Amino acid sequence: MTTPTSIQSSELPAAIGDFLTAHAARDVDAAIRAFSSTAVVFDQGQTFRGTDEVREFLRNAGAEFTYTTELIGAQRIDDTHCVATNRLEGDFPGGLAELDYRFAMDGDLIAELVIAPH
Repeated sequence: MTTPTSIQSSELPAAIGDFLTAHAARDVDAAIRAFSSTAVVFDQGQTFRGTDEVREFLRNAGAEFTYTTELIGAQRIDDTHCVATNRLEGDFPGGLAELDYRFAMDGDLIAELVIAPH
């Protein structure tokens, strides 16, 4: 088993950095460009497959709330897997959440994203 290594956020693959920046700004068009056409996203028990479903997920995720996102940690698992930990604060139930965004890469693009509590 590979031991995760803490890294600086600047050491994340470019597609992950681009996605995180665009997602925090709620720029769906920029965020979707970081994903492969066959990407899969898992969040809150739901699965979104391919560009159209991932785009809808990005458009609707948390849209009913106002919140800020802060990247508080990053880890490299291996050559194709990274984790970015974000702290969200806002007017959603509980008001504070730390979430792990677990990424699997396919070349320069995100192939899979699993969002789960930290």
